[in-house]
Amino acid sequence: MDGTTTRLAVVVGSTRPGRRGRAVADWVAGVAAGHDAVVTGRVAVEVLDLADHPLPLLDEPVPAMFGSYAHEHTRRWSAAVDRFDAYVFVTPEYNHSLPAALKNAIDHLYAEWDGKVAGVVGYGVQGGTRAADHLRAVLTEVRTAVVPTQVGLSLFADVDYAGTDPADPTATGRLAPRDHQAEALGALLDEVVRWAVALRPSTAASRSA
Repeated sequence: MDGTTTRLAVVVGSTRPGRRGRAVADWVAGVAAGHDAVVTGRVAVEVLDLADHPLPLLDEPVPAMFGSYAHEHTRRWSAAVDRFDAYVFVTPEYNHSLPAALKNAIDHLYAEWDGKVAGVVGYGVQGGTRAADHLRAVLTEVRTAVVPTQVGLSLFADVDYAGTDPADPTATGRLAPRDHQAEALGALLDEVVRWAVALRPSTAASRSA
């Protein structure tokens, strides 16, 4: 991978056992794999799973904006995040907002998000729209540019529960997004790639200053 390749992370924003987030992230990565920018090598896509980077509740004595990390778990998370130029955040909706694990993961860092680009894919009973709104506000505060297009998967319309017990609250079903969801995701990826390429020179300059 050379310096002109845009590195895109699909961030799994839930760590709950039985979560649907990994399936949604894999769907996002699968659609992205067919995007022209990925096919031609201009963009490389990876899944970045919070479950693989366990973080305690924010325990850094110095605010993240100063970039002085006392703990190894924060330094590992910093290195994982800083590898990427752009992100697609996959978030469920918990009690009208984003998961605490995702908010905590964002709060641990600052410069690593600054000047980067993000898109948001929500999922939930109402498509995760309220979680996505809150996530947008959080990302804006750490100076991440969030693209306008958004994807919201419905737990009723975009999940197939055939063969599961309707009385089982742990039944995750099979993710089956409707056709227009892939089209919306394609538009989101178009914006993320275009913005990431446009912002890379200024981000590189700020890092070298």
